[in-house]
Amino acid sequence: MAELERPERLQIMLSAEELKALEDFRFENRMPSRAAAVRELLRRGLASGGFLRVGSGAKSQDFGVIDRVSYAGKKPRDGSSNGSEDPREGA
Repeated sequence: MAELERPERLQIMLSAEELKALEDFRFENRMPSRAAAVRELLRRGLASGGFLRVGSGAKSQDFGVIDRVSYAGKKPRDGSSNGSEDPREGA
């Protein structure tokens, strides 16, 4: 049997809204598959440089694609703001 070019499999669960956002991105950018769209989004995210520093006790359910309320108070590692803070914080 031939060796796979991408032998690792990644399975994720998405809400209906997150899946719609992924599908919208896929079709707007003429991506050939969901997997290609996810890889492109990962590439863009990793290349952006800004990412969250997460404290201990964080759970997978705390991280969503659409709803960023759970990110309130978290700062990017580089100290800049990447828009991930909840704009309603302190309201």
